[in-house]
Amino acid sequence: MSEHHLILACKQGKLWARKEVYEQYAPTMMALCRRYVSDVEDAKDVLQEGFLKVFTEIGQYSGKGSFGGWVRKIFVNTSLDYIRKKNRLKQKEILTDIESERYEEAPYLKDITAEELMQCVTELPDTYRTIFNLYAIEGYSHREIATLLHMPESTSRSFFFRARQLLQKRVIQLCGSNNAKQRCIQVIEK
Repeated sequence: MSEHHLILACKQGKLWARKEVYEQYAPTMMALCRRYVSDVEDAKDVLQEGFLKVFTEIGQYSGKGSFGGWVRKIFVNTSLDYIRKKNRLKQKEILTDIESERYEEAPYLKDITAEELMQCVTELPDTYRTIFNLYAIEGYSHREIATLLHMPESTSRSFFFRARQLLQKRVIQLCGSNNAKQRCIQVIEK
């Protein structure tokens, strides 16, 4: 069945169509929720809330742009709403221990898995993780992030910079090697 027919059936409230959309998008949207919300059970709640919004607001989908992009935007906004409700965005999070260090010998960057890298992102403080996700993964500008999170643009830039520093430090720890250190830094800076 075409995406157009599936969307039309969802707009008409057909349960089979909603189930199809859910099954198609749930794994990807759960991964998105987990990037913003570190607790698995909380991420499941955000997933549920996101699909409720998708199905109640599907009448607003105009057909312009990709349906997947529209769904993704709803889930990003739902994740941000959840974080705001839980009062997890603290603009005065204190960053400690960001300094240059010497690192021990260890494997090359290619030995670090995607799961390990995502775990590094998940371990970031809530505000840093949110801004890192919005900027580096979702592609929002710092101006857009500032508007979404009700903060100055400079604060968004600062938190992104600090998030990158923390990620860089953690990835270097995973790499561990002085030989691999520069390769790790290059990956984080891209």
